Amino acid sequence: EPEEKKIALELLETEQAYVNRLHLLDQVFYTELMREAKTGKTVPEEVVKMIFSNISSIYQFHANFFLPELRKRMEDWNRNPRIGDVIQKLAPFLKMYGEYVKNFDKAVELITVWSEKSPPFQEVIADIQKRKVCANLTLQHHMLEPVQRIPRYELLLKDYVRKLPPKSPDRGDAEKALEMIFMVAKHSNAAIAEMERLQNLWVVYQRLGLENDIVDPSNELIKEGPIQKISTRNNSTSEKYLFLFNNMLLYCVPKVIQVGAEFQVHHRIDVDGMKVRELNDTEFPHTFLVSGKQRTLELQARSGEEMDAWIKAFQDAIDRKEKRSETFKTAVHGLDTDTPALKTEELGRRAPQWVRDNLVTMCMRCKEPFNAITRRRHHCRACGYVVCARCSDYKAELQYDGNRLSRVCQECYVFLTGHVVVEDREEKHKGILEKGAAEVSSRSLLCSSLQLLDKNGKGGTRGWFVIPQDDPLVLYVYAAPQDVRAHTSIPLLGYQVRDPRHPFQLAQSRQVYTFVADTAELKQRWMRAMTRAAMGIT
Repeated sequence: EPEEKKIALELLETEQAYVNRLHLLDQVFYTELMREAKTGKTVPEEVVKMIFSNISSIYQFHANFFLPELRKRMEDWNRNPRIGDVIQKLAPFLKMYGEYVKNFDKAVELITVWSEKSPPFQEVIADIQKRKVCANLTLQHHMLEPVQRIPRYELLLKDYVRKLPPKSPDRGDAEKALEMIFMVAKHSNAAIAEMERLQNLWVVYQRLGLENDIVDPSNELIKEGPIQKISTRNNSTSEKYLFLFNNMLLYCVPKVIQVGAEFQVHHRIDVDGMKVRELNDTEFPHTFLVSGKQRTLELQARSGEEMDAWIKAFQDAIDRKEKRSETFKTAVHGLDTDTPALKTEELGRRAPQWVRDNLVTMCMRCKEPFNAITRRRHHCRACGYVVCARCSDYKAELQYDGNRLSRVCQECYVFLTGHVVVEDREEKHKGILEKGAAEVSSRSLLCSSLQLLDKNGKGGTRGWFVIPQDDPLVLYVYAAPQDVRAHTSIPLLGYQVRDPRHPFQLAQSRQVYTFVADTAELKQRWMRAMTRAAMGIT
């Protein structure tokens, strides 16, 4: 057998095993726990839904779409030896994993908490875990499988591309598929890293006694450890403990009686404006000076290597803070606009002058044009710029508004909080159909004008909606029938189609789209088409 075929067969075998695991999670664990929850004897139904997140959508996609497509392709391998195009179809749907991965840590915590609170809940899980299909593994172990699946795709596909002959007809598609999977894996890994960061941060906050002015999810812990503080009064040392974050240093004292908090915070020193340098002190070796706006400390490490590590950590935090401030100044003052910008030091302290909506046609940050359906205008409450929802999906406390959390743009968020935002640039054009609406509509399963209502179900905007023949599981949205590019795409697989009254809805987890058709007949046609796509029927 050719090496590339062996890898493709391995992908098929692991996919079948993966679908079996998803079936266990969705059709056994989730179904039986939900049935017990409805009796009111175990846990609330909402708890079960929170534990399993969108596992049903993931299971339906792999069982009804990807596995059958892959199996069909392998049966026809001798005539058509390729899988790259099939995996390219898979990639856009993998963004549904983001919700599951982000929820995973909370789900495991809920299982632990409710197993202690509700013996019947624990009994149902224990009973299922005893069955042969569970292979002596716990529910938590099985739930980890979807988190690990995307990196597994990436490894197999890398191996597949490496073993392909140079002139293989699948090389182009396989390389493109690998690139798409890589971006999805990167996004998934970032979600896992963020989850671990928040978990570790919460542990630190518990050790500090959960003081209100310290607990902030945007903080990043850089370094922690014991240190000796040199007293200038009596020329002696005493043991202290440091927590260095990206925006502040917490100077702490270990508590003698550790009930609740492990440390007591004595001083909080801002990284902004901080300086650090080594001291040449013959009496106290390995000492260094930390000078901040609130306080200056003479500190002694246990060795020269430890002192160097602390100085490097402090200097890195200071450099990052200064770089963010300079980047922000450039962003604020580098735009070609007659609108008076606030001085950097005034951001958040003084109400800005808002740029009028009619003066801009595109986001003043990412330069993407505004439209009425998918990219609407918002104002940053810190600098006053007109920005899109993606560039203003952040909140920060503004001093002029009583330190309430307010909507701000990414640049202001970075400056005001000191937290670095890693931009997910691959998301920018994900799922956009580059072909014109007229061309796609001529080869569609269904296309027409619909009204898309807002979240309140009141106002709405008309658009041109298309389900193409060559992509029958995705709904593409155009602003008009002659537009050259779709504004967005909605993968329909796993959605539920509802008919509450005259409008009809697509619903999955917390995402709900509400549509109004011009006639009752058109509404029924759309509901039938969407239902088939949601079930994976092509």
